[in-house]
Amino acid sequence: MLVCHWFATGIALDISIGITMTLMTPSASASHEKRSENLKVVDSKSNDSKSDDSIEPRDKADKGRLPRDERRAQLLTAALEAFTLSGYHAASMDEIAVRAGVSKPVLYQHFPSKLDLYLAVLDTHIDSLVFAIQKAIASTSDNSNRVRRTIQAYFDFIDDKGGAFRLLFESDMSIEPQVRERLNRMTYDCAAAVSAVISIDTGLSKEASMLLAIGIIGNAQITARHWLDRDGSLSKEEAVAFVSNLIWRGISGFPRQS
Repeated sequence: MLVCHWFATGIALDISIGITMTLMTPSASASHEKRSENLKVVDSKSNDSKSDDSIEPRDKADKGRLPRDERRAQLLTAALEAFTLSGYHAASMDEIAVRAGVSKPVLYQHFPSKLDLYLAVLDTHIDSLVFAIQKAIASTSDNSNRVRRTIQAYFDFIDDKGGAFRLLFESDMSIEPQVRERLNRMTYDCAAAVSAVISIDTGLSKEASMLLAIGIIGNAQITARHWLDRDGSLSKEEAVAFVSNLIWRGISGFPRQS
């Protein structure tokens, strides 16, 4: 192996090729080693910190992810709360995002505008009410029980703690064409379910049967809302019984078609 002889400060050093040594006093060497150790510690902490920073957001993001249907349901629930408490115009997308625990961009990914969100909430609860009325009528072939279960369905819907009935029957958006169209459809679909039975049992015309059906469902939802506003002066069971008897005494006066 080739060896070079260097002389520095009167000391000869043998240096093998490929190896470099720095001449320093013992105190300087110790100081250098200490600084090296400190740099290693700092560098290690820095790497650990970077590692933690890069992992933590991913962990949080994973915990925040929901399947699309679940996220949509979460947003609709938050929107219902905001719209029923504040009304359409006073409620904001910021408020709804906060209630849902999401960012505004996430909210807008699902619903491009506040009106789109409002219509989605409306559709959800209109479908729920219409289904409840149809189910009540199909649940029995006894007409007096049909009347009672239909009235019960209205009272149950209006008594729901979510307050969705306020959007259907007390909406501050009823003049909006898209909202009005949906509310009209709701009334028609509920009345159609009732009028079909009236028409079959009485032989009355479609128009006459629909008129009577509108009277029945209108009576049901107005009395249910009145009952709710009275703060429990009557139990729900008592109120349903009174309204059912009133309607049944009227509709049962029409002779059944033999």
